[in-house]
Amino acid sequence: MKAIDLGNHRSLENYRDLLIILVQKEIKVRYKNNVLGYLWSVGNPLMFAVVYFFAFKIIMRVRVEAYPLVLLAGLFPWQWFANSVGSSPKIFVAGSSIIKKVNFPRHIIPLASVLNHMIHFCFSLPVIIVLLLFYDKVPPLSWLYGMPIQIGVQLMMLYGISLLLASLNLFVRDIEPLASIIIQMGFFFTPIIYTEDLIPERFQHLIPLNPAAPLMINWRNLILEGTLNFQYVLISFGYGLLFLALGYSVYKKLAHRFAEVL
Repeated sequence: MKAIDLGNHRSLENYRDLLIILVQKEIKVRYKNNVLGYLWSVGNPLMFAVVYFFAFKIIMRVRVEAYPLVLLAGLFPWQWFANSVGSSPKIFVAGSSIIKKVNFPRHIIPLASVLNHMIHFCFSLPVIIVLLLFYDKVPPLSWLYGMPIQIGVQLMMLYGISLLLASLNLFVRDIEPLASIIIQMGFFFTPIIYTEDLIPERFQHLIPLNPAAPLMINWRNLILEGTLNFQYVLISFGYGLLFLALGYSVYKKLAHRFAEVL
């Protein structure tokens, strides 16, 4: 029994080391030959924030206080969500060479990708802190427990979605463009460039039907006000468990055929 336990412990250490290597590889590839590496990681949502600020605040005159801060509090978490889901269908296709040559749990690859995007989200937090200070706000102490909760729930949800889409895309190559369309639609159906209180009251009860909405609403409230709606936390956690179970189930059923379709 001790020998078996030791072997399992060694396997877990090997998987952990492999995961770290894959994440490091993703980061190096992303910033290779990029002089302004950090700026690129936050530049995309910043540019979108400028565009949406001009469109909604200047032209349409949306009455939202500290609108640039409201925008970034939604755009940065959404960037992690959208980039993870959008890139997930091609994860196994892009890693075909290592999948064919090395025997290891393939489900580590989507996890490494989601963690990579998570790290870039964490890189954006100093920008949010600077903007908070600009508007005479300070990061609340509730970040100490709220951030780990939100990051953990979103990580679980995205890992499940990525595992699901990456596995299915090997057999149905329409998954990649479909995921792109869903992300684009989801952006406008999720309170990111607008706040949830701008949604007409008759549609408020539909918010939990969008898996991303409770998560993004909590991100904004946590960043701006230091509060979490724990009903939304439970809903997001439920979606996370659902996607994780579904993604892993599909992966287990299809994994033995990966090599033959790559």
